[in-house]
Amino acid sequence: MPFTLVLGGARSGKSAFAQAAAEALASETEGRLVMIATAQAFDSEMAERIARHRKDRGPAWTTLEASLDIAGALAPLGAKDIVVVDCLTLWLSNLMLAERDVATAAAGLVEAAGRFPGTLWLVSNEVGFGIVPDNTLARRFRDEAGRLHQALAQAADAVTLVVAGLTLRLK
Repeated sequence: MPFTLVLGGARSGKSAFAQAAAEALASETEGRLVMIATAQAFDSEMAERIARHRKDRGPAWTTLEASLDIAGALAPLGAKDIVVVDCLTLWLSNLMLAERDVATAAAGLVEAAGRFPGTLWLVSNEVGFGIVPDNTLARRFRDEAGRLHQALAQAADAVTLVVAGLTLRLK
């Protein structure tokens, strides 16, 4: 089944685009809407943000928390599942903070997305449009995100860039 990589900046509308596309497909099929959320509530503001996002999605969505193992969260899902993963850059941050092998996790995600039997949207922040970061950790994050996006874009059936709420299909 198809998977789509959705890239954009912060507050670009990329999550809204992926969710709307998933909801439109679900209204035409008997598919189950699944959100795989990667955020962790390290502070009260983030906890409130997570709660607000969950409430805004509404009861039609099943939410799975996968801060470190997106491939594992996808594994039990099936052909009728319509899945949005939001977002890969938070997942990447989680991996780096947990000192996990990013390359292995990224390769596992690319493979899992490619064999996923349902419909899948992977949402991520495009961080490569800015200046070169001034510290090692930020440069590593930017580089890892770029490598992840390139690998996913090669494997994806479609790639969409979202800017100011407008979409541009890249692939």
